[in-house]
Amino acid sequence: MKAFLLAAGRGTRLRPYTDTIPKCLISINGKPLLGIWLDHLRQQNIQEVLINTHHHAHQVEAFVRSYSHHRDIRIVLSNEPELLGSAGTIWHRRDFVDSDNDFMIFYADNLTNVDLKPFANFHQKCREKKGILTMALFRAPNPGACGIAELDSDQKILAFTEKPENPKSNLANAGIYMASQEIFEFFPSTPLETSASVLDFGHQVLPLLAGRMYGYPITEYLRDIGTIESYQQALAEWPVCDKKVAGSGTIDNKHFF
Repeated sequence: MKAFLLAAGRGTRLRPYTDTIPKCLISINGKPLLGIWLDHLRQQNIQEVLINTHHHAHQVEAFVRSYSHHRDIRIVLSNEPELLGSAGTIWHRRDFVDSDNDFMIFYADNLTNVDLKPFANFHQKCREKKGILTMALFRAPNPGACGIAELDSDQKILAFTEKPENPKSNLANAGIYMASQEIFEFFPSTPLETSASVLDFGHQVLPLLAGRMYGYPITEYLRDIGTIESYQQALAEWPVCDKKVAGSGTIDNKHFF
């Protein structure tokens, strides 16, 4: 299995930490966030991962070189002199997965111990129902600050809205996806022509997939390391061994099954 690990963001809300290091290398109790991700993906049998770089890219490259002794995962770096956006990276590097029916996408600024095997199994069942993408979901305490999904009784996502003014649910995008090749048919035709095009996954791609994607509830730990406050919370919580979703309570699976 291959995966995109999106790690190129500037991390402006984490300043002053990110003035000198990229967000993906911020330390979580002595270990870089990117190292936690790569260890987890290896344990979950992800064999190849593409990491995009931009902010302090040379530091990410140096870290990956130091990590390359792990032979059970192949790491591809894709530098972006100008940020392409979360979906722009996937579009411009779609060659990375052109021989794979399905692949995964992760936002590297999240900290999680999610089990990917049942997630992948769920995606395959959704493929039988013409699903193109499966999105991990958690219950957000502040839905207006997240991408929000509206589900039917079969867990099909009927609508997706990024940071809605009037959220119709609290089921939020966890930044963990499994997608099939058909997803590229739903990328907007513009702006895609130039290498500097910026394309956002939440705003410009996911809404177009309404009715063709499914939501998967996670019970494992998840925290977005996006602000000083959330970073400090992560330092107090990690590592975790239980199945609580920090900051958002425990998912009630009865809602989904």
